[in-house]
Amino acid sequence: MDRDTRLRRLAFRAWHRGTREADFMIGGFFDRYGQSWSDEELAWFEALIEEQDVDIMAWAIGTLPVPAQFAGPQMDAMRQLDFINIPR
Repeated sequence: MDRDTRLRRLAFRAWHRGTREADFMIGGFFDRYGQSWSDEELAWFEALIEEQDVDIMAWAIGTLPVPAQFAGPQMDAMRQLDFINIPR
């Protein structure tokens, strides 16, 4: 699949998680950084979104340790939580 299709698919999956909180966290993260990711970084995100939302959110807020396969600069960026834009 071409890059544009891959990005659209990931954007949809990032924003349709099942809970509003997960949508804002995972979707917001993708919106902020996804367009600039390399193929390897996109593969990391594709693997991440296969995990349970409660786990992803716990890793991002620091209540659970991050598994080795997800540790690194992308998770560090996610843990900043500076990308969440909650509409009022």
